Formats: sequence, structure tokens, C-alpha cells
Amino acid sequence: MKVFKTSQIKSIDSYTIKHEPIESINLMERAATAIFSWFRSKYHKNRRVKIFCGPGNNGGDGLAMARLLINAGFNTQCFYLKAEAYSPDFSTNLERLKDLTSDIHLITHECDFPVINIDDLLVDALYGSGLSRPVDGLAARLIEHINSSGAKVIAIDIPSGLFGEANPVPNHNPVIKADYCLSLQFPKLAFFMPENEPFVKRWVVIPIGLHPQAIENTDTPYYYTTASSLKIDFLHHSTFAHKGTFGHALILAGSQGMMGAACLCAKSTVRSGAGLVTMHIPKTGYTIAQVSVPEALASVDNCETHLIDFPPLDKYSAVCVGPGIAQNSDTQQMLIKLIKTCRVPMVIDADGLNLLSKNIDVLKSTYATLILTPHPGEFDRLFGKSENTWDRLELAREMAQKYKVIIVLKGAYTRVVLPNGNVHFNSTGNPGMATGGSGDVLSGIITGLLARGLSPTDAVITGVFIHGLAGDLAADDFGQISLCASDIVNYICKAFQHITNNDE
Repeated sequence: MKVFKTSQIKSIDSYTIKHEPIESINLMERAATAIFSWFRSKYHKNRRVKIFCGPGNNGGDGLAMARLLINAGFNTQCFYLKAEAYSPDFSTNLERLKDLTSDIHLITHECDFPVINIDDLLVDALYGSGLSRPVDGLAARLIEHINSSGAKVIAIDIPSGLFGEANPVPNHNPVIKADYCLSLQFPKLAFFMPENEPFVKRWVVIPIGLHPQAIENTDTPYYYTTASSLKIDFLHHSTFAHKGTFGHALILAGSQGMMGAACLCAKSTVRSGAGLVTMHIPKTGYTIAQVSVPEALASVDNCETHLIDFPPLDKYSAVCVGPGIAQNSDTQQMLIKLIKTCRVPMVIDADGLNLLSKNIDVLKSTYATLILTPHPGEFDRLFGKSENTWDRLELAREMAQKYKVIIVLKGAYTRVVLPNGNVHFNSTGNPGMATGGSGDVLSGIITGLLARGLSPTDAVITGVFIHGLAGDLAADDFGQISLCASDIVNYICKAFQHITNNDE
């Protein structure tokens, strides 16, 4: 799914109106009908509904929805803000609503704010995604009144007061705190930023039939990965396949006291279908590796406690370095040499990233496609701090293009940033995956897919999706609180099975 900036969505709206063709009031009716259908499927008619409308087309959506709710038997009240001017479609829908009910209230002062009961359903249709400045005055006080009510809030398109892309951090502007946001046709980029979670607890995309040609012809660097986005031909095996068919992965990982990271990474590489997996480990980890991951081969470093060298690379089709390797100076020299020597796709994670941050320009000296998998703290050490998540994302795009690397910025909606600057937000995963070892599992999954021969882009996008899906399936059985990295490893097979079944 493409994800657009709000200015682009406005252009797609205009194209639809002109080329479908459809009058704007009828497109608004179509949107309102889609929103109403979602609302009716979720809530019973015995719930009292209060709809708050601003003077623009977002308010027009709210008025049209109010009419549909009343016709369906919902106990609905509508409130709209006094303004110097209203959009034409707002005015049309206001007249249509007045023909149906007198329970419409103009808000000119705080004394016009209605009493809100905690069991009321509130619909926020004050301001849409085209907002360009913070809400102030009477509208700001109304937002505060709604937020303080404790009632459930459903926002149409975007919570009023929230900007579609960059927002201040911390955000002290008046913004609706929505329990649900019914986003029209596309998610907004702001939904993927963690600092906006207080305002967007959950969001749902409501298709409204915007013109497919406009969507196809409008360029964007932002995408949202769902199961239908994945290229999964690699899951269909030839009858005559053998272990050599699916590549050989090298995992350089572990140090004294941190062999768990190496084992988790290697296990997930095996689970992701690599034909062969070799673990290059310090001497102290030999027995641990052989017992914990019997499917993997063992290559032992010359050092007892940490890694200082690596084996010849000619037989490997993918490499992963970093999980649990610690940050010794001789390990850093090994990493620099590896980056300059390797000619197959390589994943760099964990301590590998921390060592890399001390000599970032070595990225210019590689022959390999490098995949960096930082969490936000590691990213900041690599490339510098950002004021907010939006700025960090734009910096990641800049750095991916500068160094020709793939950056996997981990977290909710893990972002895969490609060397061309494109960003793929992931749709799977849950907060229970925020646990030690989860990142090691992700690195292993990506490495396993690389070893099988997937392109770096496909391996990373698919690997991130599978990682999150395995976490979701595990959480379904064990809950999020008790979820651990080994659970994610054990559910990788079910995640692959899940996307295979969806493809049949």
C-alpha cells in the first residue's frame, strides 16, 4: 500500500472528482457511508452519539455521518463550531441534516459545550489532515473538553489538531485523543510515529474509492507492507531441491557471557530456510553452540572470549555479524576488515552497530550490500540524534542514500529504509516483542532469507514481516506479557505457513 503526504492525498481527491467524474458532495457522501458502515458494525444503537463538526470538509463528513446514523435509528446529536465561513459541502450537508432533525447545536461559546457522559460515543469531525497550524481559541477549548470527558472518541480521517507528518515533541498543542481513527483511503504518516500514540491509539483504513489511476501515478517514497505485498515465490520448493540449493549462511556472533544472542540468531537463520548455517564463535562458546543449535556447524575463533577474526568467506552466500560480540578493540578491527572484504549481502546488528559507529565511513569501503538493523538508540549513535521520529526517519533516508545501505529502524511499524530513499513500514508485530533477543531473531531471519537467494530488498521486507507475524502468532497463544525471543523463533515456521496458506 502506498502512503502519501496530506498534500498528495488532496491532489488525489481532486483528480478523483475531475476524472471519475464525481461531484465533491457525492464523494463526501461515499466517504460518510463507508465510515457509517464501520461504525454500525461495531456499536449498538443503544449508545448515545455526539458528533462535533468543524467548518471544513471534515465537518461535512461528520454532518453526513450524523444523517446516516439518525436514519439508522442511532440517538445522535450534532454540534458545530461557529466560523466566519464554511465549506460548500459542509453547508449542503448542514441543510440536509436540518431537514431531518432539530438536534443540531451551534457552538459559539464554552457555555455551549454539551455535557458528556462517559458512556457516550464521540465523533471528532472538527479538522482534517489539511491542518497547517495549531488549533486555538474556542476549538482548542472544545478539544480539551472532549479529551477530559473520558468518553470513547472516534476521529474521522485524523485526530483534530494532529498534523499529517511532522509534529512537535512533546506535543503540547490541542489534539484530540482518539480511541479509533478512521483514516480515509490511506493511513497518515503521523500514525507511524510513536510520539503520536496518545492521539492515535488505533487506526483503521476506510476505503472510499479514490481513483486508482491517481494512486498509481502519484509517486511516494512511503509504503505499508501487508501480506499481499510480499514476494513469496521462494516458498515453493522444487521436488529436487537439496541443502545446497538454499545457500550457506555465516553467523559471526557471541562472546563470553553473551552466547545466547548467537544461538538465537543462528536458530532463526535455520528456521528461515537457509540450507546450511555456520556459527563463528569464540572458543568459550563452542559447547554452548553445539548443544543449543545442533543444526548449525561450528567455526571456532582463535580467541577464547570474543571474536578477533573470521573464516574464509568464499563458500558463504550471506553473512550476519554483531549479536553478542561485545565491543573490544580487536573485535572492531575484525569488523572493519570484514566490511572491506565481504562480497555477499551482510547484516550488521547489535554490538556490530556500536562498533561501526566509531568508524562510520568504513561503509564507503564495502563491496557488499550492507543491512544495518538499529533500534533508535543505536541509530542515534551511528548517525546523530534527531528531535523527533519524523526527523529520524528523514535522516535514515538521507543516510541510506549516502552510504548505499539498507537501514532497518526497529520498533513499532519497523521501518525498512532502502538505498533509493524508499521507506516500507511494517504491519506486523506487537509490544510483547520488546524483549531481549528479539532483535537477534530478526537478524537471523533476514540472514536466512539472504542465504536462500532473495534480493536484499525482498529479504529485508519479508524478514521484518515474518518476524512480526511470528511474534503475533506467539502472542496469540502465550500473551504479550510472557512473550520471549525463543517463542518468536519457535513460531517462525507458523508465520511462513500462514503466508503460504494465504497465497493458496
